[in-house]
Order: sequence, then C-alpha cells, then structure tokens
Amino acid sequence: MNVAWLMRMKRWVQHPPSAGRVKFVLAVVLAGALIFAAEYFGYWPEWATTQRIKNPF
Repeated sequence: MNVAWLMRMKRWVQHPPSAGRVKFVLAVVLAGALIFAAEYFGYWPEWATTQRIKNPF
C-alpha cells in the first residue's frame, strides 16, 4: 500500500460519504450480485446473453 492510498483513507475518515451514497453503492453491488447469481444458476434469459465472435485476424 502506498502513501496515496493512506492519504485517501485519511480523507474518508475525516469526511465520510453520506448515507445516501453508501446506500446507492450497496444497491449497485447488490444488483450486480443478483445478475451474476441469475446467470450462474441458469436463470438468465438466452436473449440477454452475448455471442462470442472469433477474431478474424
């Protein structure tokens, strides 16, 4: 860990994010986890899955 990250942590401790921002970030992480779980367990619809294209080069 370098000094820049330590300074960033110090700033977060002195000026923490608002409760609304924390809720927003947690909601985004939860949505991503739900999408991942749906795809992992086979509940993701086929029309929403991308097709791999082989590199022509």
